Amino acid sequence: MTTQARAAILRGVHEQFEITDVVLDDPRPDEVVVRMVAAGVCGTDLGVQAGHIPFPLPGILGHEGAGVVEEVGSAVTSVVPGDHVLLSFTSCGTCRNCRSGHPAYCVDFLDLNLLGGSRMDGSATITKEGKGVHGHFFAQSSFANLVLADERGVTKVDPDADLTLLAPLGCGIQTGAGAVLNVLRPEPGSTLAVFGAGPVGLSAVMAAALSGSTRIVVMDLVDSRLELARQLGATDVVNSGSTDALQALLELTDGAGVTHALETTGSTHVAAAAADSLAPLGKLGLIGAPASGSTVELDVNFLLNGRQVLGITEGDSTPQLFLPALVDLVQQGRFPLQKLVTPYRFNEINDAAAAAKAGEVLKPVLHFEDLH
Repeated sequence: MTTQARAAILRGVHEQFEITDVVLDDPRPDEVVVRMVAAGVCGTDLGVQAGHIPFPLPGILGHEGAGVVEEVGSAVTSVVPGDHVLLSFTSCGTCRNCRSGHPAYCVDFLDLNLLGGSRMDGSATITKEGKGVHGHFFAQSSFANLVLADERGVTKVDPDADLTLLAPLGCGIQTGAGAVLNVLRPEPGSTLAVFGAGPVGLSAVMAAALSGSTRIVVMDLVDSRLELARQLGATDVVNSGSTDALQALLELTDGAGVTHALETTGSTHVAAAAADSLAPLGKLGLIGAPASGSTVELDVNFLLNGRQVLGITEGDSTPQLFLPALVDLVQQGRFPLQKLVTPYRFNEINDAAAAAKAGEVLKPVLHFEDLH
């Protein structure tokens, strides 16, 4: 069977996305065909476009998909045609980390999601004019109106949920919220410092507002984002362009330091300041990804007072458990995701990418209704 799709192909680094016709491979037993409703544009997609992430090109990106199941492989049991789903990362399901409930740390995570451009056996999920196109990006490549996804990356959600709003949950939002709720887990009375008020950092703020944190401090260079952070639950904000962030945190905590910190910018300088802001027994989560080989100097004796530095991928979440919980929180009005989202038509993908890179919008979401 031949399944035609319309997809946004990126032919090379620094080039524009080009919407073109492609063909999806038939689903294998563990794969699902999803008709897309919406897809978020994430910093990881833009990182490939900028040449910071070595995904092979030409290729089809997109990894925050939301849509309706059209077809399932013979071994798929978690969804059926007609189900509304969110798409997220995939994992092998058999390694020690997957089996212990940490699929974001699957031993094959990079090859399965980020670097290969194909299934693990080298076969293409997408072709154009009879030739393979690099796809399978986070096992979905959701910059297309039809997607072939791994079952392990598919999560069924409430059919009444607004998929055009929920699409970003699959990566960036899950990452920020999960870092707080799954990893740092601030106890009542905690002080959480969030470095960076982009979509990941602001997702962490919304999650922290649901926790026992009594002080949530946000650092950024842009006043409008700091004001939004206040609306989402921050108790204090610091413009780190005009104020020394570390000094401000020490003053806010009477010199004690913060119990929890989250670095979302990818700056090693910021990561060092975040580590220095920790109180004894404090925990720092690192989300932002600098260039490969980047290092941060840490005073070992400073860490011996029980301070911890933790690397975090995808919020250490199991998507099929965590994403439905986030959907419920959004629907209850307790996780105001709509304050981050700006809608675009699919054919406006280059405008959406440019606006995100320029910092004009926080989370662009592409709508596919014109292609159905």
